[in-house]
Amino acid sequence: MHDLLHPLLEFKPFLLALLQPPTPLLLLILLGAGLLRPSPWLGRLLLGSGVLGLWFAFTEIGADSLQRLLLEPHPALDAQAVERLRAQPLNTAVLVLGGGALRELPEYGGPSLKPLSLERLRYGVWLSRRGDWPLGFSGGPAGELRGSGASEASLAQQSASQEFMQPLRWAEDRSLDTRANARLSLPLLRADGVRRVLLVTHDQHMSRALRAFREVAADQDMEIIPAPLGLRPGSPYSLADWFPSSDAIRKTRYVVYEWLGLLGGR
Repeated sequence: MHDLLHPLLEFKPFLLALLQPPTPLLLLILLGAGLLRPSPWLGRLLLGSGVLGLWFAFTEIGADSLQRLLLEPHPALDAQAVERLRAQPLNTAVLVLGGGALRELPEYGGPSLKPLSLERLRYGVWLSRRGDWPLGFSGGPAGELRGSGASEASLAQQSASQEFMQPLRWAEDRSLDTRANARLSLPLLRADGVRRVLLVTHDQHMSRALRAFREVAADQDMEIIPAPLGLRPGSPYSLADWFPSSDAIRKTRYVVYEWLGLLGGR
């Protein structure tokens, strides 16, 4: 079965490129332009829909609306929630999920965690210190790290110790996807007496991560608490949020990526 799936995995980047914005909307625009002469009404409808969809999808308001539509929201783990968890006598740990790494950064002379991973690690360190809980990281040699001998967890261990002065207690370094994160890291924590896990990942990824971790946690008699980051503040939208931006483009693509992952059961 694995041999049959492996060729399909090789096409994953190309499939994602076709399914993630802006490609579907650009194809809609091209289709509309091609139909302008044989079917002017339909051509204008498709062309206009593609242009408006392209604009709206790459604005902050559009990205947030798409996320609310496609993904389950999760509130931030605020100070009151942290204090409540600290007051409960249950062995607790903070677990950060990797978000990718780069094989080489010339300025550092070697591999490094991607910004998503560093953001998660930073919040995990902060949460660990806030609650006086031990810290773990889960991430193997995925993506660009394959064949390099490095893993996201080893890079996180280095960053946590040298940059954040907070060594990891656990570093799971074999997982290649979210399901493997759960399958390999939770038994590691459970063997060390952990009964409750504060799961750190970006808000867009949390729905998929919770599904995977709670499936495994049920067999391990463990509780999973979402600790998302990257949430939008409660301040009102501004006029600039109606215009496309690079941050909104990345957010929209991330939302669609996670939604596709949920549909695909990954």
